[in-house]
Amino acid sequence: MLATGAAGGYGTYSNIKGAYNSGTALGAVAAGEGATAVLALVLLGLTMLGQSSPAVVRAGLWALPAAASAMSAVAAPDGPRTVIYAITPLGMSVSAEGMAFLARRIVVHVDGRDAEAEARAAAVVQALAYHRARAANHPDRKIRKRSDRASWRLARKVGTADTTLGVRLLDVQRERITTGADVALGDMFAITVTPATAPVTAGRDAVTAAVTPALPPVPEPGVAEGGVTGGRDGEDTQVNESLTGLDGEGVTPAVTPAVTPVTLDQLAAIAGVSIPLIGEPLTDEQIVVVLRHLRYSADPPLSYRQTAAAFRESGFTGGEARIRSAWATLMAQEESPR
Repeated sequence: MLATGAAGGYGTYSNIKGAYNSGTALGAVAAGEGATAVLALVLLGLTMLGQSSPAVVRAGLWALPAAASAMSAVAAPDGPRTVIYAITPLGMSVSAEGMAFLARRIVVHVDGRDAEAEARAAAVVQALAYHRARAANHPDRKIRKRSDRASWRLARKVGTADTTLGVRLLDVQRERITTGADVALGDMFAITVTPATAPVTAGRDAVTAAVTPALPPVPEPGVAEGGVTGGRDGEDTQVNESLTGLDGEGVTPAVTPAVTPVTLDQLAAIAGVSIPLIGEPLTDEQIVVVLRHLRYSADPPLSYRQTAAAFRESGFTGGEARIRSAWATLMAQEESPR
Protein backbone atom coordinates (compact mmCIF):
# COMPACT_ATOMS: atom_id res chain seq x y z
CA MET A 1 0.00 0.00 0.00
CA LEU A 2 2.85 2.36 0.77
CA ALA A 3 4.43 1.51 -2.57
CA THR A 4 1.19 2.24 -4.39
CA GLY A 5 0.89 5.62 -2.68
CA ALA A 6 4.51 6.47 -3.44
CA ALA A 7 4.09 5.48 -7.10
CA GLY A 8 0.99 7.66 -7.36
CA GLY A 9 2.86 10.63 -5.90
CA TYR A 10 5.85 10.17 -8.23
CA GLY A 11 3.56 9.81 -11.25
CA THR A 12 1.77 13.05 -10.35
CA TYR A 13 5.10 14.83 -9.96
CA SER A 14 6.40 13.67 -13.34
CA ASN A 15 3.12 14.48 -15.11
CA ILE A 16 2.90 18.04 -13.80
CA LYS A 17 6.67 18.59 -14.26
CA GLY A 18 6.24 18.03 -17.99
CA ALA A 19 3.86 20.99 -18.23
CA TYR A 20 5.24 23.20 -15.45
CA ASN A 21 8.58 23.52 -13.68
CA SER A 22 9.80 21.16 -10.94
CA GLY A 23 8.89 23.55 -8.11
CA THR A 24 5.26 23.73 -9.22
CA ALA A 25 5.15 19.95 -9.58
CA LEU A 26 6.64 19.44 -6.13
CA GLY A 27 4.13 21.86 -4.58
CA ALA A 28 1.24 20.08 -6.31
CA VAL A 29 2.42 16.71 -5.00
CA ALA A 30 2.83 18.12 -1.48
CA ALA A 31 -0.64 19.68 -1.54
CA GLY A 32 -2.27 16.58 -2.99
CA GLU A 33 -0.47 13.35 -2.10
CA GLY A 34 1.46 14.82 0.84
CA ALA A 35 -1.62 16.14 2.63
CA THR A 36 -3.40 12.89 1.81
CA ALA A 37 -0.55 10.95 3.43
CA VAL A 38 -0.86 13.06 6.59
CA LEU A 39 -4.61 12.41 6.78
CA ALA A 40 -3.97 8.71 6.18
CA LEU A 41 -1.59 8.58 9.15
CA VAL A 42 -4.16 10.38 11.32
CA LEU A 43 -6.85 7.93 10.25
CA LEU A 44 -4.57 4.95 10.87
CA GLY A 45 -3.55 6.19 14.32
CA LEU A 46 -7.15 6.83 15.44
CA THR A 47 -8.21 3.41 14.18
CA MET A 48 -5.41 1.64 16.05
CA LEU A 49 -6.43 3.51 19.22
CA GLY A 50 -10.00 2.23 18.83
CA GLN A 51 -11.46 5.66 18.13
CA SER A 52 -13.68 6.85 15.32
CA SER A 53 -12.20 9.24 12.78
CA PRO A 54 -13.77 12.67 12.17
CA ALA A 55 -15.74 13.18 8.98
CA VAL A 56 -13.33 15.90 7.80
CA VAL A 57 -10.48 13.38 7.74
CA ARG A 58 -12.46 10.92 5.61
CA ALA A 59 -13.55 13.71 3.28
CA GLY A 60 -9.99 15.02 2.92
CA LEU A 61 -8.73 11.59 1.84
CA TRP A 62 -10.75 11.99 -1.35
CA ALA A 63 -11.02 15.74 -1.79
CA LEU A 64 -7.25 16.41 -1.92
CA PRO A 65 -6.43 13.67 -4.50
CA ALA A 66 -9.45 14.82 -6.51
CA ALA A 67 -7.95 18.33 -6.67
CA ALA A 68 -4.61 16.84 -7.76
CA SER A 69 -6.44 14.83 -10.43
CA ALA A 70 -8.06 17.98 -11.81
CA MET A 71 -4.69 19.76 -11.86
CA SER A 72 -3.04 16.84 -13.68
CA ALA A 73 -5.88 16.61 -16.18
CA VAL A 74 -5.43 20.27 -17.06
CA ALA A 75 -1.70 19.73 -17.55
CA ALA A 76 -2.19 16.81 -19.95
CA PRO A 77 -1.10 17.60 -23.54
CA ASP A 78 -3.74 15.52 -25.28
CA GLY A 79 -7.00 13.62 -24.64
CA PRO A 80 -5.72 10.07 -24.00
CA ARG A 81 -3.13 11.25 -21.46
CA THR A 82 -5.77 13.39 -19.71
CA VAL A 83 -7.43 10.25 -18.38
CA ILE A 84 -4.11 8.78 -17.22
CA TYR A 85 -3.04 12.00 -15.53
CA ALA A 86 -6.40 12.25 -13.75
CA ILE A 87 -6.33 8.67 -12.42
CA THR A 88 -2.73 8.74 -11.15
CA PRO A 89 -3.27 10.81 -7.94
CA LEU A 90 -6.09 8.51 -6.81
CA GLY A 91 -3.54 5.84 -5.90
CA MET A 92 -2.86 7.73 -2.66
CA SER A 93 -6.56 7.72 -1.71
CA VAL A 94 -6.84 3.99 -2.32
CA SER A 95 -3.71 3.33 -0.25
CA ALA A 96 -4.93 5.44 2.67
CA GLU A 97 -8.39 3.86 2.68
CA GLY A 98 -6.89 0.38 2.40
CA MET A 99 -4.56 0.90 5.36
CA ALA A 100 -7.36 2.32 7.49
CA PHE A 101 -9.73 -0.50 6.55
CA LEU A 102 -7.17 -3.19 7.36
CA ALA A 103 -6.28 -1.53 10.66
CA ARG A 104 -9.95 -1.28 11.60
CA ARG A 105 -10.50 -4.98 10.91
CA ILE A 106 -7.46 -5.88 13.02
CA VAL A 107 -8.81 -3.82 15.92
CA VAL A 108 -12.24 -5.43 15.61
CA HIS A 109 -10.67 -8.89 15.61
CA VAL A 110 -8.46 -8.19 18.63
CA ASP A 111 -10.75 -6.01 20.78
CA GLY A 112 -14.14 -7.22 19.55
CA ARG A 113 -15.51 -3.73 18.92
CA ASP A 114 -15.76 -1.47 15.88
CA ALA A 115 -15.39 2.20 16.78
CA GLU A 116 -16.70 3.39 13.41
CA ALA A 117 -19.83 1.24 13.60
CA GLU A 118 -20.45 2.30 17.20
CA ALA A 119 -20.10 5.97 16.28
CA ARG A 120 -22.58 5.59 13.41
CA ALA A 121 -25.02 3.66 15.58
CA ALA A 122 -24.81 6.29 18.32
CA ALA A 123 -25.45 9.07 15.81
CA VAL A 124 -28.47 7.24 14.38
CA VAL A 125 -29.97 6.54 17.81
CA GLN A 126 -29.40 10.12 18.95
CA ALA A 127 -31.05 11.51 15.82
CA LEU A 128 -33.92 9.05 16.18
CA ALA A 129 -34.55 10.09 19.79
CA TYR A 130 -34.51 13.76 18.81
CA HIS A 131 -36.96 13.33 15.93
CA ARG A 132 -39.31 11.15 18.00
CA ALA A 133 -39.37 13.79 20.75
CA ARG A 134 -39.93 16.58 18.23
CA ALA A 135 -42.64 14.59 16.43
CA ALA A 136 -44.49 14.15 19.73
CA ASN A 137 -44.09 17.56 21.37
CA HIS A 138 -43.29 20.25 18.78
CA PRO A 139 -46.03 22.90 18.52
CA ASP A 140 -45.82 23.14 14.71
CA ARG A 141 -47.81 20.41 12.98
CA LYS A 142 -45.69 20.47 9.82
CA ILE A 143 -42.48 20.06 11.80
CA ARG A 144 -44.03 17.18 13.73
CA LYS A 145 -44.94 15.51 10.46
CA ARG A 146 -41.44 15.96 9.01
CA SER A 147 -39.83 14.59 12.17
CA ASP A 148 -42.15 11.61 12.15
CA ARG A 149 -41.11 10.74 8.61
CA ALA A 150 -37.45 11.32 9.43
CA SER A 151 -37.69 8.99 12.42
CA TRP A 152 -39.05 6.20 10.21
CA ARG A 153 -36.16 6.68 7.79
CA LEU A 154 -33.69 6.54 10.66
CA ALA A 155 -35.32 3.42 12.06
CA ARG A 156 -34.15 1.48 9.01
CA LYS A 157 -30.53 2.26 9.89
CA VAL A 158 -30.63 1.05 13.49
CA GLY A 159 -28.29 -1.92 13.91
CA THR A 160 -26.82 -1.67 10.41
CA ALA A 161 -23.29 -3.13 10.22
CA ASP A 162 -23.36 -3.88 13.96
CA THR A 163 -21.57 -7.21 14.28
CA THR A 164 -22.15 -7.47 18.04
CA LEU A 165 -25.90 -7.05 17.61
CA GLY A 166 -25.91 -9.63 14.85
CA VAL A 167 -24.14 -12.20 17.03
CA ARG A 168 -26.54 -11.61 19.93
CA LEU A 169 -29.59 -11.91 17.69
CA LEU A 170 -28.25 -15.18 16.30
CA ASP A 171 -27.77 -16.52 19.84
CA VAL A 172 -31.36 -15.60 20.73
CA GLN A 173 -32.66 -17.22 17.56
CA ARG A 174 -30.65 -20.39 18.18
CA GLU A 175 -32.08 -20.65 21.70
CA ARG A 176 -35.63 -20.24 20.42
CA ILE A 177 -35.11 -22.84 17.69
CA THR A 178 -33.68 -25.28 20.26
CA THR A 179 -36.62 -24.74 22.61
CA GLY A 180 -39.14 -25.12 19.77
CA ALA A 181 -37.49 -28.33 18.56
CA ASP A 182 -37.51 -29.75 22.09
CA VAL A 183 -41.19 -28.97 22.55
CA ALA A 184 -42.10 -30.32 19.11
CA LEU A 185 -40.22 -33.59 19.66
CA GLY A 186 -41.65 -33.98 23.15
CA ASP A 187 -45.18 -33.47 21.82
CA MET A 188 -44.57 -35.86 18.93
CA PHE A 189 -43.20 -38.75 20.97
CA ALA A 190 -45.40 -38.30 24.05
CA ILE A 191 -47.48 -41.36 25.01
CA THR A 192 -51.06 -40.61 26.04
CA VAL A 193 -52.47 -43.11 28.56
CA THR A 194 -56.23 -43.67 28.64
CA PRO A 195 -58.07 -42.99 31.91
CA ALA A 196 -59.02 -46.67 32.28
CA THR A 197 -55.42 -47.78 32.60
CA ALA A 198 -53.82 -44.63 33.95
CA PRO A 199 -53.04 -44.98 37.68
CA VAL A 200 -53.26 -42.01 39.94
CA THR A 201 -49.70 -41.13 40.86
CA ALA A 202 -48.16 -38.53 43.05
CA GLY A 203 -46.47 -36.97 40.03
CA ARG A 204 -49.56 -34.92 39.24
CA ASP A 205 -49.29 -31.31 40.29
CA ALA A 206 -50.80 -30.87 43.72
CA VAL A 207 -52.58 -27.73 42.58
CA THR A 208 -54.27 -29.31 39.57
CA ALA A 209 -54.90 -32.83 40.87
CA ALA A 210 -58.60 -33.54 41.48
CA VAL A 211 -59.08 -34.86 45.00
CA THR A 212 -62.38 -36.40 46.29
CA PRO A 213 -62.39 -36.43 50.09
CA ALA A 214 -63.58 -39.58 51.83
CA LEU A 215 -67.03 -39.31 53.39
CA PRO A 216 -67.40 -39.94 57.11
CA PRO A 217 -69.40 -43.07 58.07
CA VAL A 218 -73.08 -42.61 58.78
CA PRO A 219 -73.59 -42.86 62.54
CA GLU A 220 -75.99 -45.50 63.72
CA PRO A 221 -78.90 -44.07 65.69
CA GLY A 222 -78.77 -44.77 69.36
CA VAL A 223 -81.57 -46.05 71.54
CA ALA A 224 -81.75 -42.85 73.47
CA GLU A 225 -82.45 -40.98 70.30
CA GLY A 226 -85.39 -43.19 69.45
CA GLY A 227 -83.68 -44.89 66.51
CA VAL A 228 -85.72 -44.90 63.36
CA THR A 229 -88.91 -45.69 65.30
CA GLY A 230 -90.89 -42.80 66.56
CA GLY A 231 -92.89 -42.71 69.77
CA ARG A 232 -96.15 -44.64 70.19
CA ASP A 233 -99.54 -42.96 70.43
CA GLY A 234 -102.09 -43.42 73.05
CA GLU A 235 -103.33 -46.73 71.60
CA ASP A 236 -99.80 -48.14 71.63
CA THR A 237 -99.79 -47.99 67.88
CA GLN A 238 -96.32 -47.51 66.31
CA VAL A 239 -96.09 -44.31 64.28
CA ASN A 240 -93.26 -43.87 61.69
CA GLU A 241 -92.03 -40.31 61.68
CA SER A 242 -90.92 -38.68 58.43
CA LEU A 243 -87.17 -38.48 58.71
CA THR A 244 -85.29 -35.73 56.97
CA GLY A 245 -82.67 -36.98 54.53
CA LEU A 246 -84.18 -40.46 54.06
CA ASP A 247 -85.57 -41.75 50.83
CA GLY A 248 -88.72 -43.80 50.45
CA GLU A 249 -87.04 -46.94 51.78
CA GLY A 250 -85.55 -45.30 54.81
CA VAL A 251 -81.96 -45.43 53.57
CA THR A 252 -79.73 -42.36 53.45
CA PRO A 253 -78.46 -41.90 49.85
CA ALA A 254 -74.69 -41.60 49.34
CA VAL A 255 -73.71 -38.03 48.66
CA THR A 256 -70.42 -37.15 46.93
CA PRO A 257 -69.60 -33.46 47.24
CA ALA A 258 -68.75 -31.78 43.94
CA VAL A 259 -65.05 -31.04 43.58
CA THR A 260 -64.48 -27.39 42.80
CA PRO A 261 -61.81 -27.07 40.05
CA VAL A 262 -58.85 -24.83 40.67
CA THR A 263 -59.52 -21.49 39.01
CA LEU A 264 -57.12 -19.38 37.02
CA ASP A 265 -57.18 -16.75 39.77
CA GLN A 266 -56.08 -19.32 42.36
CA LEU A 267 -53.23 -20.56 40.14
CA ALA A 268 -52.07 -16.98 39.59
CA ALA A 269 -52.12 -16.36 43.35
CA ILE A 270 -50.09 -19.53 44.00
CA ALA A 271 -47.56 -18.58 41.33
CA GLY A 272 -47.30 -15.06 42.75
CA VAL A 273 -48.28 -13.24 39.55
CA SER A 274 -51.15 -10.96 38.64
CA ILE A 275 -54.27 -12.49 37.17
CA PRO A 276 -53.90 -13.00 33.38
CA LEU A 277 -56.54 -11.02 31.51
CA ILE A 278 -57.86 -11.73 28.01
CA GLY A 279 -56.69 -9.27 25.38
CA GLU A 280 -53.84 -7.80 27.48
CA PRO A 281 -50.10 -8.52 27.03
CA LEU A 282 -48.97 -11.31 29.35
CA THR A 283 -45.62 -11.93 30.98
CA ASP A 284 -43.83 -15.26 30.58
CA GLU A 285 -44.90 -16.32 34.08
CA GLN A 286 -48.55 -15.50 33.34
CA ILE A 287 -48.43 -17.56 30.12
CA VAL A 288 -47.13 -20.53 32.15
CA VAL A 289 -50.05 -20.15 34.58
CA VAL A 290 -52.60 -20.00 31.72
CA LEU A 291 -51.09 -23.07 30.02
CA ARG A 292 -51.18 -25.00 33.31
CA HIS A 293 -54.82 -24.07 33.83
CA LEU A 294 -55.81 -25.09 30.29
CA ARG A 295 -53.72 -28.28 30.30
CA TYR A 296 -55.40 -29.69 33.40
CA SER A 297 -58.88 -28.54 32.46
CA ALA A 298 -59.49 -32.04 31.04
CA ASP A 299 -58.59 -35.58 32.05
CA PRO A 300 -56.21 -36.79 30.69
CA PRO A 301 -54.24 -33.53 30.51
CA LEU A 302 -54.11 -31.83 27.13
CA SER A 303 -51.11 -32.05 24.82
CA TYR A 304 -49.16 -29.04 23.62
CA ARG A 305 -51.16 -28.62 20.42
CA GLN A 306 -54.46 -28.90 22.25
CA THR A 307 -53.33 -26.48 24.96
CA ALA A 308 -52.01 -23.97 22.42
CA ALA A 309 -55.28 -24.16 20.48
CA ALA A 310 -57.26 -23.61 23.70
CA PHE A 311 -54.97 -20.68 24.55
CA ARG A 312 -55.79 -18.93 21.28
CA GLU A 313 -59.48 -19.81 21.41
CA SER A 314 -59.71 -18.32 24.91
CA GLY A 315 -58.51 -14.97 23.53
CA PHE A 316 -55.22 -14.69 25.43
CA THR A 317 -52.36 -12.78 23.79
CA GLY A 318 -49.00 -14.44 23.12
CA GLY A 319 -46.78 -15.34 20.18
CA GLU A 320 -45.95 -18.88 19.12
CA ALA A 321 -42.35 -18.60 20.31
CA ARG A 322 -43.39 -17.40 23.77
CA ILE A 323 -46.03 -20.14 24.08
CA ARG A 324 -43.45 -22.80 23.20
CA SER A 325 -40.97 -21.37 25.69
CA ALA A 326 -43.63 -21.26 28.43
CA TRP A 327 -44.63 -24.85 27.61
CA ALA A 328 -41.01 -25.96 27.99
CA THR A 329 -40.91 -24.23 31.38
CA LEU A 330 -44.15 -25.98 32.39
CA MET A 331 -42.80 -29.39 31.34
CA ALA A 332 -39.59 -28.75 33.27
CA GLN A 333 -41.62 -27.89 36.39
CA GLU A 334 -43.65 -31.09 36.07
CA GLU A 335 -40.58 -33.25 35.58
CA SER A 336 -38.62 -31.70 38.46
CA PRO A 337 -38.54 -33.77 41.67
CA ARG A 338 -40.92 -32.58 44.35
